[in-house]
Amino acid sequence: MIDTNEVIAFFDRLAPQWDAGMVRNEAVIDTILDNAEVCSGKEVLDVACGTGVLIPDYCKRNVKSVTAIDISPKMTEIAKNKFEAGGNIKNTESNGTSKIDIICGDVETYEFERLFDCIVIYNAFPHFPDPGRLIKNLSGKLKPGGILTVAHGMSREKINAHHSGSAMHVSNGLMSSEELASIFSEALKVITVISDDRMYQVTGQKD
Repeated sequence: MIDTNEVIAFFDRLAPQWDAGMVRNEAVIDTILDNAEVCSGKEVLDVACGTGVLIPDYCKRNVKSVTAIDISPKMTEIAKNKFEAGGNIKNTESNGTSKIDIICGDVETYEFERLFDCIVIYNAFPHFPDPGRLIKNLSGKLKPGGILTVAHGMSREKINAHHSGSAMHVSNGLMSSEELASIFSEALKVITVISDDRMYQVTGQKD
């Protein structure tokens, strides 16, 4: 069983080097956000946001707001330094701005003031102790018609190989996309299931 305090300590240690070690596949990220229906006017919840790696991507899509939450104080401190919490950053493809709010907390217990159009868990899902509980919990934070996304910017095999090393004690491993889709189906309508050599994604929509 994953210990939340160990997860916090693990990512606090990694935080200072996180951005330097980041590997991005822009085409994959675009596909993930397309499937997540992240687009103009949407209110997005970024779960386990880390240092805020996807915040600029949301804003390029002219979202109304980004609420980014992570359980690691060091990760959120870096994110706040990059994107001032409660502030706004300019959308690159319009004259608008997206409101940014960055929170250090546990997404499963945090009391949000509103529901969301899009909830995204990117490159973080194996680090949650109870996947079924998490999906059920997050489904309750969606607006009607909202989309919940679990995604990784590489294959399931690469994720599990990566997590078999120093991250083994803070990872459940990444389950098959079919297993995750089954969990999704208990609360949502499954609309996307992808697991190939480029990426992994399951999305579900709330009625």
